[in-house]
Amino acid sequence: MIKTTLGRTGLEVTQLGYGSMGIRGPRTWGVRDVTDEAADEFLNSVLDTGINFIDTSPDYGVSEQRIGQYIGSRRNEFYLATKCGCFYTQHDDHLEIDHVWKKEVIQRNVETSLQRLRTNYIDILQFHGGDAETLQREGLIELLSDFRDQGIVRFIGVSSSLPNLPGLIDLGVFDTFQIPYSCLASKHHDLITRASETGAGIIIRGGVAQGGPDAEIQRPALNDVWTKAKLDDVLPEGMNRAELILRYTLSHPHCHTTIVGTCNPAHLAENVASAAKGPLPTKIYDLVTARVAAVTD
Repeated sequence: MIKTTLGRTGLEVTQLGYGSMGIRGPRTWGVRDVTDEAADEFLNSVLDTGINFIDTSPDYGVSEQRIGQYIGSRRNEFYLATKCGCFYTQHDDHLEIDHVWKKEVIQRNVETSLQRLRTNYIDILQFHGGDAETLQREGLIELLSDFRDQGIVRFIGVSSSLPNLPGLIDLGVFDTFQIPYSCLASKHHDLITRASETGAGIIIRGGVAQGGPDAEIQRPALNDVWTKAKLDDVLPEGMNRAELILRYTLSHPHCHTTIVGTCNPAHLAENVASAAKGPLPTKIYDLVTARVAAVTD
């Protein structure tokens, strides 16, 4: 398993991380509903492959609880990132989610996450969105810094995208940035570089683009980019679509880890095998870049 240093955090993380939204459980959203038994087996399989970076959120149903219950005893084997600013209400048949930028919400998130995750510290606490002006005005950056000083949190970060990402980078206070990116959705390419140049660690989400046209859950906008760019024509023999997309993401020089969410053991094994091969050959990477640019610029 290839490892990189997550910016100034100094954490040696596997380039393939695990995004735990897929184990969010019943009464949330989407078409997946993983049982407790399957979540237990899958989370332990993630660690058994050597993956050492797991991302979660209070928003993700019972994800935090399952991580604490099923792999809390293996806490020294992985780095744990979760989020804050999450205001959620569990109804009988669905989970209602909002993001609220108030101290009491952040404090409640941290207290609840520590309890659910069965840990006394969080490696990376990330704002789940927000903009620079609001986070500053509400004193929330100072609040997370206080948590860091107390040892409750080791590093602070933010999960963001355009239009708020540039302002958050300019603050110069975050240890990590979580940013969406893939060859099918590459608009944050230069902002990833800009964020990394501050010394921050870069966590990519969406780095396998749901597997592209082969995804279990289809994303028509992403599929359109694949089709219009005629990327099937550049697939080397023996490489499937998901491998090309994932290895393209890993080719970004500032991708320290990319969190791929799945609850399918076969897909996990495929992702691990693909990540082990490292970045794409330069010729293929450049060809994909040019073809996508031609249909999206």
